[in-house]
Amino acid sequence: MGKSFGVRISGRHSIFDRFAGHITRMAGSSWAFVVAVSIVVIWALAGPMLDYSQSWQLVINTGTTIITFLMVFLIQQSQNKDSLALHIKLNELIASNKLASNQTIAVEGLDAADLELLHAFYLKLAELAQQEHGLKRSHSLDDAGDAHRWKTKASDRFAMPPHKGSKKPE
Repeated sequence: MGKSFGVRISGRHSIFDRFAGHITRMAGSSWAFVVAVSIVVIWALAGPMLDYSQSWQLVINTGTTIITFLMVFLIQQSQNKDSLALHIKLNELIASNKLASNQTIAVEGLDAADLELLHAFYLKLAELAQQEHGLKRSHSLDDAGDAHRWKTKASDRFAMPPHKGSKKPE
C-alpha cells in the first residue's frame, strides 16, 4: 500500500469555476454558433432600415468587443484549470513508472532556457535511439548516457567478426 501525503480533495468548485466552465462549454457549442450567426444576420438586415447609421455600426462593434473581452478571461481560466489537471495527470504517470526520470516532474515551472536544455537532451536521446535502429528503445534523463554506453558495448560483444580481407569500419 502506498504512502499517503495527506492531500484531501474537497471536490467543490467556486461559483466562478462553475460559471466559467458552464459559459466556456456553452460558447463552444454549435448552439452558440447558431445564435452568433443569427445576431449578425439580424444586425445586417437591420442596416438598410437604419440607413447604415453610426449607431447601427456601434451596436455590433460594442457588443462584439464586450463579449470578446469577457470571453478571453473565462476561456483563459478554463484553459489554466485544464492545463493544470493535465500536468497533474502526466506527473502521476511519470511518478508511477519506475524507469521514468522523476526530474521531469513539474518541468513546467522551469524557465525557458532550462526547458530548451531539456528539449535538446531529448533530441539527443532520439538521435541515439535512431542510431540503434529504432525509436522503441528508450532512455531516461538519469541514465541515458550509461544505457547508451552499455548498449554499445553489448552490441560490440555480440557483433559478428569481420570477414577476412575486409577493412575495419572507421
